[in-house]
Amino acid sequence: MTRILTTPAQLAEARAARAEYRAGAVAPTSGVAHGIVQANLISVPADWAYDVLLYAQRNPQACPVLEVLDAGTTESLLAPGSDLRTDIPKYRVWRDGELAEEPTDASAAWEEHPDLVSFLIGCSFTFEAGLVDAGIEIRHQTLGRNVPMYRTNRACAPAGRLTGELVVSMRPIPGDRVAEAVQISGRYPAVHGAPVHVGDAASLGIADVQAPDFGDAPEIRAGEVPVFWACGVTPQAAIMASKPPFALTHAPGYMFVTDVPDANYLV
Repeated sequence: MTRILTTPAQLAEARAARAEYRAGAVAPTSGVAHGIVQANLISVPADWAYDVLLYAQRNPQACPVLEVLDAGTTESLLAPGSDLRTDIPKYRVWRDGELAEEPTDASAAWEEHPDLVSFLIGCSFTFEAGLVDAGIEIRHQTLGRNVPMYRTNRACAPAGRLTGELVVSMRPIPGDRVAEAVQISGRYPAVHGAPVHVGDAASLGIADVQAPDFGDAPEIRAGEVPVFWACGVTPQAAIMASKPPFALTHAPGYMFVTDVPDANYLV
């Protein structure tokens, strides 16, 4: 496969975004560095790494792995010069399955666990660029909100000590453009691909679409249909259910911006 190179403008925007986050800027990353791949993060002590890898392998739509870093490594090959300890706008520190804190700098977590193995997992913010280019509105971008995300009643395949349910993100799409949105996102299997469900949220076990478990409440307008994609927050649901002693993740909606053009993941 021919590798698509990042343009100078794209590279400058991606690096500027990471520099801002490293300096302390905090904001959801949907729409940042248009056309560049974004990723979810889960970092675990080395003795839990195989469980996470197996969980991702068994649940590839929710947990599509873009990169696995060696224990103790903080620079991603997807963004030379990056630092996973500082270059995400907001993190989550988990202890025994409970959310302990949400720092904007995870250096202390790495000092506590220098053997952390990090997984970068594809994020649906990546294919949003394709939807925008096709003239399909991304409502949470328009409103300056975070994408709504929901825990569902769909169990993921367990692996090792990890078990949990699928988490989904939702975007309201005009009814006459749903098929197009499915087709566009389906060309990006490395960042969740096509939706897992279209329409009634109740069939996913979501009691109230206006009360997401993560992110902000959506605005669904007349003639629009809620469309649900598998979400990279799924490993965080597994952390909550399985209660490993320690884990570090991104905060939902606050992603790692790489240097890689999304065109490299088109199929």
